Amino acid sequence: MQRFLFPRWTNKFLALLGVLTAAGGAYAGVLFLGATSPITLNTGYRPEQPVPFSHALHAGELKMDCRYCHNSVEKSAHSTIPATQTCINCHSPKTAAGAPALSAVHSESLKLKPVHESWRTGESVDWIRVHRLPDYVYFNHSAHVTRGVSCVTCHGRVDKMDIVHQAKDQSMTWCIDCHRNPEPHLRPVEEITNLAWTAGAEGDSEEEQKAKQLALGKKLKAEKNINPQTNCAVCHR
Repeated sequence: MQRFLFPRWTNKFLALLGVLTAAGGAYAGVLFLGATSPITLNTGYRPEQPVPFSHALHAGELKMDCRYCHNSVEKSAHSTIPATQTCINCHSPKTAAGAPALSAVHSESLKLKPVHESWRTGESVDWIRVHRLPDYVYFNHSAHVTRGVSCVTCHGRVDKMDIVHQAKDQSMTWCIDCHRNPEPHLRPVEEITNLAWTAGAEGDSEEEQKAKQLALGKKLKAEKNINPQTNCAVCHR
């Protein structure tokens, strides 16, 4: 019985197969590196900003509401980076006449030079985004904060951060866990920007705090008919 032999011209496909295998491996490697990039996933990502803005000072010590700077968080899917005009409301530079145009908080600080230059030229400050979901993920800020999901749930205690960092991994598993069990993360809507708020009273043990939070979460979930979906189409549109 004669053995079947492939024609010699098929040898060319071996080289092509090797190239495709190498290209596929490189592509998978790029996807893996992108999926685990500090910009999109890793906790602790803390870029150096062009202006050293301290949330610990503004949101913590001065008790400024998150919505003063991130004013679209209750109205749109995106929580916008504050406009230069928002910063200038407090930190306007001095005019030629020697008086500040608006409020004169640290009006001559060199650290605020990029903000003053932005106001003068109309060009945006080159802020570096800290929290960035992949482009194929849809997340709506307003749908969460208007139902009682606090800023602290996703961003941590930014009111204690001199330099903002990514406090949560924001992975798909992390999101789905919250959708499956939202009760621990629900609070009265009026407390969404009060990052220090807890359902328990001062002096309660950790177990008592958790019990009170779960009870409140169940109550709010029923009252507001909160029923988060977990199918793929919710986030991948």
